[in-house]
Amino acid sequence: MVFDIGSASVGGALFYAQSSGVPRIIFSVREPIVLLETVDTDQLLSLTLKSLSVVVSKVGEMGLGAPEKIFCVLSSPWYASQTRIIKFAKNTPFVFTKKLADSLIERELSIFTAEHTEKYVNVGNKVVPIELKNMKMTLNGYNTPEPLEKKAEELEMMLFIAMSSEQFLVSVEEVIQRHFHTENIKFSSFVMSSFVVARDLFISEEDFLLIDIGGEVTDIAMIKKGALRESISFPMGPNFLIRGVARGLACSLDEAKSHVSLFKDDHAHDSTIIKVEPIVNKLKAEWLKKFQEALANLSNDISIPATIFITVDYEMASFFSELIKSEQFSQYTLTASKFKIVYIGVQALHEKAMFAENVVRDQFLILESIYISKYLR
Repeated sequence: MVFDIGSASVGGALFYAQSSGVPRIIFSVREPIVLLETVDTDQLLSLTLKSLSVVVSKVGEMGLGAPEKIFCVLSSPWYASQTRIIKFAKNTPFVFTKKLADSLIERELSIFTAEHTEKYVNVGNKVVPIELKNMKMTLNGYNTPEPLEKKAEELEMMLFIAMSSEQFLVSVEEVIQRHFHTENIKFSSFVMSSFVVARDLFISEEDFLLIDIGGEVTDIAMIKKGALRESISFPMGPNFLIRGVARGLACSLDEAKSHVSLFKDDHAHDSTIIKVEPIVNKLKAEWLKKFQEALANLSNDISIPATIFITVDYEMASFFSELIKSEQFSQYTLTASKFKIVYIGVQALHEKAMFAENVVRDQFLILESIYISKYLR
């Protein structure tokens, strides 16, 4: 079983992780998270757990049996991640051992934990690692996939770390364990899932961007030479547009959501377009400005890859894809060519998974099932 926990909805799926690495999904469901007029972390946490509870109940009601393993894939703002470079050198050759690796990683984890504890003050002030991946290892400057028991005078380790609030993780476990009595719940990050699936299934290039546009947050990750190098976020997603339209028209969030949907699909009446268009254009400009700033901060004098993999709810895929394509600053100053956008939706993933009859195709749950089937089971 996999649960997809984001800032706009929570999804759940049951699947068989087959020896071929192609998952067979037998049930999926998704529950929206109630949209708040203003973002409040405590309220968002409470509403997220409520939606998770609904999803877990629906999975349990299907009577398909208890899953062997349960995975929870977290999207922003429920985790923080960073790729850290560990460097170690001696004047005389040393042997790279598991003990040395563990001590270097433990030190890096403690530094990362201290830096990110403040982020989670509203949802429990203790953070714990949920994911740790050694992205790349070099000994004496040479890439070394199997470094154990080898001699060197210097090493460099590229380490991906994802952290989450301990209180949040415990709360999620409690909701799941009300229906499924298991201690075997594993957490991971959506950025790692999407990175691995994009790298292994869709692209031959070693450099690309991943952009995940969640309800409340846009995450951008940069992949260089096949490794997840940098990531950055800003607190604007589709919910930012809905709130902006609601303020501009002095209407309810539900009405604003309807206006945004009709406007982006060119189904709005002329009278509505006249009112909505200037508001949406202003909001698009605000989102683009934050996007530009994020890319500039992400690049750190390194060129930005032109290929972009985007994950976002299907309803908003064209809207944000066109918005990114319209962006001028980064395309001509930080990249060698125009952005090439690849949307990782149901259609792109269709042949990468199998489905039981009448299963709802959910792009995020499909992607995560593929990742788990190949790498985590």
